[in-house]
Amino acid sequence: MAFDAKTKISLAAVALAAFIAGVAVSGTLNITPRLSADDDTGDLEALRNIGTGFSAIAKEVSPSVVNVSVSRTVKNSFHGFDFFGDSPFGGSPFDDFFDFRIPEDEEYLVEGAGSGVIVSKDGYILTNNHVVEGAEEITVRTLDGKDYDGELIGTDPRTDLAVIKVDANGLPAAELGDSDKIQVGEWVLAIGNPFQLSHTVTAGIVSAKGRANVGLADYEDFIQTDAAINPGNSGGALVNLDGEVVGINTAIASRTGLYSGVGFAIPINMAEAIMEQLIKTGKVTRGWLGLYIQPVTPELKEQFDLPGEDGALVSEVVDGGPSDDAGLERGDVVVEFDGTHIKDVNQLRMMAAGTEVGKKVKIKVLRDGREKTFTVKIGELPEEETGSMFEPPGSEQKMSDKMGFSVRNLTENTLEQLGLESGTKGVVVESIKQTSDAYQNGLRRGDVIVEIDGDPVSSLSDYQTKVSKLDQGDKVLLLVITGGHTRYVTFEVGG
Repeated sequence: MAFDAKTKISLAAVALAAFIAGVAVSGTLNITPRLSADDDTGDLEALRNIGTGFSAIAKEVSPSVVNVSVSRTVKNSFHGFDFFGDSPFGGSPFDDFFDFRIPEDEEYLVEGAGSGVIVSKDGYILTNNHVVEGAEEITVRTLDGKDYDGELIGTDPRTDLAVIKVDANGLPAAELGDSDKIQVGEWVLAIGNPFQLSHTVTAGIVSAKGRANVGLADYEDFIQTDAAINPGNSGGALVNLDGEVVGINTAIASRTGLYSGVGFAIPINMAEAIMEQLIKTGKVTRGWLGLYIQPVTPELKEQFDLPGEDGALVSEVVDGGPSDDAGLERGDVVVEFDGTHIKDVNQLRMMAAGTEVGKKVKIKVLRDGREKTFTVKIGELPEEETGSMFEPPGSEQKMSDKMGFSVRNLTENTLEQLGLESGTKGVVVESIKQTSDAYQNGLRRGDVIVEIDGDPVSSLSDYQTKVSKLDQGDKVLLLVITGGHTRYVTFEVGG
């Protein structure tokens, strides 16, 4: 659904007109006010052109955006469930007007709505996993008001994407762009159904690219935008000035749950790759290195005597995994993957996941200050394991004031609670001061300390002997088990 040459030229003229209206060029760019009582004709025309351009994009793309309504049955497991919560005066302040209390164990219908993007004329629709998760019925409504029953083709919770299908042909499929080519600062439109207000269009710019560690999905590479996105926009289209979909609107950063100027969209290049696998096989297959990795912080850079903070620190090598077979070790820092420099953990995870299973790649690491290269045959990422919550049995605490946390011996009961193998050696963190340097650098209650400065810790007395040799202000490097996997934590003693 790409615009023709004439339309694209007019849109380029819109951008140019907006630029001319805002700045005057004289050797350097000087911001000068242009709108005046004496001469405002050109400025108003530029604004009209901008509006005309946005209207053209909205008219072209809106038919490709659909409303996705879902419903599912939920059993209430709470006695006297109240949608509004209890007031300080007893009961809900709305009880006199509406009775929303549902008896315990009674089933009720939950309905929700979001958006989707038609990606093929024969009815495939791309949306978010959280829009359709758990849905028993899916209804798709198009711009012309037609309703279709939606079939769930596949979901990928790790990227929060899903594909649904309707039984129809000749649908207005969206033109998909190249999200790698978008630039920070360029105009984009968000089209979706916030608050079930069908086909709402908002405008903004690309605020940032490559946003990760947002906490929305396992694999994150978000486009950030200030185009208004609200509940119901999820699964809708982020569109460039060529009328191409460059992202799938997914979430907002907000303390109220409403638009606060920060929205996130999944890049269409990532979404398209996931979509193709879901349509073909109903699932997503990802490459796997068999490594657990963590960021290179300034503290870890110092501890490992690294030249910089680029790369990904190997905190654990999975026994029998691809990297183990190739010879990688815990403490290696991955600095290059298949010829590409690795800047951080997220880049390595994304590149490994997107690599074809069975492919052999060269991986360069730093080990003891020297570069080493290994050939790793990419495996298939296994299903995630479920961990256990840490619930201490309440034994006597052994507090080390200078460390800022207390530890105790591991028991078979504790190992079972933590999901660890019988006979695992170390000490478990039972409590920790949130003001301590250890806490600020990631140590948490339930972590199992197995090494201090590279020396194994087998028991509480062993731990105390090693800690007694540390002085105030010393930097210490711990190897800990968190959620069944090892990672490094470094901090200042007494900090």
